[in-house]
Amino acid sequence: MTRPITVGVDGSRHSRAAAEWAAREAVRRGLPLHLVHAWINEPLYAPPVPDEPASQRLLQDHRDEVAGRHPELTITTELLPEMATAGLVEQAAGSELLVLGTRGHGPVAGFLLGSVGLPVITHTTRPVVLVRSGPDDGPNDLAPAEDTEGDEIVVGLKDLGEPAATLLEFAFSMASARGAAVRAVRAWGTPSLFGSTPPEEFEGTREHTDLQAQRGEELVGVLAPWRARYPGVPVIEHVRYGNAAEVLLDAGSLHAALLVTGRRTRRPLLAMRAGPVTHAAIHHARTPVAVVPHGD
Repeated sequence: MTRPITVGVDGSRHSRAAAEWAAREAVRRGLPLHLVHAWINEPLYAPPVPDEPASQRLLQDHRDEVAGRHPELTITTELLPEMATAGLVEQAAGSELLVLGTRGHGPVAGFLLGSVGLPVITHTTRPVVLVRSGPDDGPNDLAPAEDTEGDEIVVGLKDLGEPAATLLEFAFSMASARGAAVRAVRAWGTPSLFGSTPPEEFEGTREHTDLQAQRGEELVGVLAPWRARYPGVPVIEHVRYGNAAEVLLDAGSLHAALLVTGRRTRRPLLAMRAGPVTHAAIHHARTPVAVVPHGD
């Protein structure tokens, strides 16, 4: 059965941006779009009084807006009679992607995920894409126009084993659908806390040159089967010495249509569930961010 692209909507401009991004992706990939709304909000002190008619109207308004821009798209809606976090995690399990809107406030404050986004990211077993709305405060502010999106899917690779295969499968399928390139990013080294560039006494040395070449050759080897599988997708190897989060954000700052990062589904009990690089990406990237879970 065909999995839809599912979007969580709440009536905000952020969810409208997410719905528009998801609609474009569904059209590119020939998938249906599923709009969902959890009509019971996350309670802070006491459970809210649900308003089912208002929630149904909200869903219909979102559907009408998307259908008006994408009449060729198959769109379904569903009202979730449960808390948003639990409902979205459950919906993600049967979806190709789960797409959420999130508030963007520039490179310092970054993404403000609130009480729903981060728990959903850390509990779902399916990819989640976070889309921020544009800089304006107008009610109709949507995702950036399609012709202004970047032309690269930027994917950060740490481990070059099974986790890399999961992330590359996602990145190449997204790139193939939109005619984009894949920029595979690998950071290496142990940079100083005070800078992300190699120390002066190390940069330009034979050791630095040899290690850079070695890391590049390893990345080329990992990418080889994906080049063969997707011969029409241009591939860029991006190997840099430095902090992994800084290297990834820098690589995605110019031409990225989507920044792809991973999240381990098996982590120590007290570890950050999303990982430091993923946290940096979802808080500071200017482009949509895909968080792809993997088992290792």
